[in-house]
Order: sequence, then structure tokens, then C-alpha cells
Amino acid sequence: MRQIHPIPPVYDAHSTVLILGSFPSVKSRETGFFYGHAQNRFWRVTAAVFGCPVPATIPEKRAFLLGNRIALWDVLASCEITGSADSSIKNAVPNDLSVILSRADIRRIYTNGKTSEKYYKRFSEEITGRGSVCLPSTSPANAVWSLDRLIGAWKVIAE
Repeated sequence: MRQIHPIPPVYDAHSTVLILGSFPSVKSRETGFFYGHAQNRFWRVTAAVFGCPVPATIPEKRAFLLGNRIALWDVLASCEITGSADSSIKNAVPNDLSVILSRADIRRIYTNGKTSEKYYKRFSEEITGRGSVCLPSTSPANAVWSLDRLIGAWKVIAE
């Protein structure tokens, strides 16, 4: 079934890092914010990287991102997807990243996992003229990466 991305990007003029996922999970679409599934380690990893408490509410998450100069969105604006499985994505349509790139001082772009990297390279890299760095996915499906290993790999976002 075709899904339309329901969550607006988080950024402000001070954002210097852009983190891109692929497409929101069912739980994120239900909660109306990024990385809404309790088992996704995004909030634990990024909070540990910046030495902050793990944000719990949407206002806390938004404040955490902006306070650490992080812009957050997804590569895809719509797609056909079965549940939350990135592997099932078909007929993908990209988001217009210029919405963020024209209004924020983005210096580095990171993708959260191989799927977001694949779609960034396919749809956005040539348009933006900017490369990205692929970080290991914080998804619970990426069980080969422990929380500590993820935190170590994600430390680059704070540099």
C-alpha cells in the first residue's frame, strides 16, 4: 500500500548535521515523530554521543536535535511499503532536501543505514552535489551491532 511521509523535517538555521533515514516505520507514522518504535536505538545512541539524557517526549526529542544542531528527515517522501520493512520498499519518491539545505548551514550528511544510503545515492546525491556518510542502522533489525558499537560508530556526528 502506498504511504505518504507524514512527518515534517526537524531543522533550524543553526543545524549543521543532517541525518537521513529511509522512511518512517509504522510506529513512527502512528506516533507522528521519527524513530517512534521503542526498540529503535536512535535516541539512545544519539543521546549517548552528546552525553545527554535520552529524550522521551516529542518536544524533548525536537529540543535535543536542535540543541545539538541536528537536522532530521528521511530520504523518501512516499513509497509502497509492507509494514516497516525497508526491504519491501517499491516505487519510491524522494523528499526535496533543498527544503533543509537552502535554510540551514548543513556541513555533513549522514544516512542511518544502508537503505537510506541507497536511496540518497539514487535520488538525492547528484541533485544536492553532496556526498553522505553511511552510519550503521539503529534499527532493531540490525542486531549484529550492539548499542556500544553503534555509539562508537555514531560519535562522528558530534565532531
